[in-house]
Parts: sequence; structure tokens; C-alpha cells
Amino acid sequence: MPPRYDTLLVETLGHVQLLTLNRPASGNAINLAMAEELNHWLWELYVDAGATRCVVLTGAGERIFCGGGDMKERQTMDPSAVRRQRALMERLIRQLTDCPVPIIAAVNGAAVGAGCEIVAAVDFAYASEAARFSLPEVRRGISPGAGATQTIPRACGVRRAREIILTGAMFSAAEALEWGLVNKVVPAAALLEETLGVARMIASNAPLAVRQAKQALDVAEDADFATGFRFELMAHAPTARSHDRQEALAAFAEKREPVFRGE
Repeated sequence: MPPRYDTLLVETLGHVQLLTLNRPASGNAINLAMAEELNHWLWELYVDAGATRCVVLTGAGERIFCGGGDMKERQTMDPSAVRRQRALMERLIRQLTDCPVPIIAAVNGAAVGAGCEIVAAVDFAYASEAARFSLPEVRRGISPGAGATQTIPRACGVRRAREIILTGAMFSAAEALEWGLVNKVVPAAALLEETLGVARMIASNAPLAVRQAKQALDVAEDADFATGFRFELMAHAPTARSHDRQEALAAFAEKREPVFRGE
């Protein structure tokens, strides 16, 4: 059984975990408690994913995916709490990008500030037609601090990232799709099932192969072709001699679906 959290809902759906940011009365804003719980959940997944092969991340309610950092809490923080908040957010983004299990965001509403940065940090995202995005940090007297200056250019290109970050303007789900921040826009009523369907498709594949491919894709964002290709070959090697590779070959020969074990 997954641990119980105060600010998160975790549901196990076969090989898929559905993680819901669960502070709807506060716009699913990330307070210290949520940052701590997200870090704990990601660390547990990193140490031992168990039967989990893919994750869908969404927000509670119908209007807001994540409203960013909790501004009301921020106003009450002393310098020690502020330092703790910054460390937790840094660790959260690093854990999202380093997670060995693919994470898909189902953006059900507004993704603002750190909420938008979470969307950019996960593997990919689907959004409802009602979703909206913004990085308003410069309007609030700060620069982005949860990865946006690195993840948004990789998703949208440098010139578009400059526009998004330096204006702080809100943009639509259709624009997020056109610019590369999300992969698909669907009606709100269909968003979660559509995203879960893709997660189940990923979860049906060989777990070791998915993990190795994900690592190689992560390297591709920063490496030149020769370096990235060397990493791909190293990532490929353990899959070529795995049980799941032999199972896939046997299933093909026997005209049946393979039963993967992640070995």
C-alpha cells in the first residue's frame, strides 16, 4: 500500500500510479508540506518502484492543476523556512527529471509558476482545453527558480522561452501545444482517461527497456550525437540480454502477448 499523505492522493491502478496534488481550496499550491511529501514520494519511487511502471500526475478539482508556490504561506516564513522551501523545490525538480519511471502530467486547469515548471520537468504532458499556463515570476519581483530557464527552452525553443518567461503572460492550452510544452489537448471530461490510457500503454511495455530508453532520451537533451549514441549503446546492452527480450522473442514466435517481468 502506498503511504498516506496530507496534500497528495496516491492511487495504484495496476502498474500505473495516479498522483493528485490535493489542495483544491488553495489552488493546489505547493506549500512546505506538499513539497516535503512530493519529495518523499519521488524518493520512494526512485529507491524501489515496485510494480509501478508509469505515473500520471494531475491536480484535484476542475480549475487548477497547480497554482505554483503557496504565496500566503510564503508571507509568514522566516529566513530559515525560506531556505528550506528553496532546497525542497530544487530537490523536487531534480527528482522529477531524474525519476526512473516515466511521469505524464494531466494538466486539468491553470498551471502557474512552479505548476508550469512541473509540467515542463516531467516526461510529457496532456492538457484539457481549459488549461492555462504562465510563468509570472518576473511580475512578482523574482526570476524563475524551479527549472523554467532550462526546461522551457528545451520544450519550446529559446526564442519562445524568452517570450514566455520575460513577459510572464498567460497562454492557452492550444498555444502550449503549438509551442511544444504539451503533447495533446483534449476535452476536460476526457483528459484523465486519455492520459491514463497512454500510461497503461507505456506500462505494458518491457519495464527495463522503458527505463533504459528514458535514460538515453534524457542524455539526448544535452549531449552531442556521438556522446548520446555511445550512451544509447550502453543502455541497450542490458536489455538485449534480459529475460524480457527473450520473452518478447518467444511471444512473437508463439503469436501471443509477452508477459514482461522487468528483468
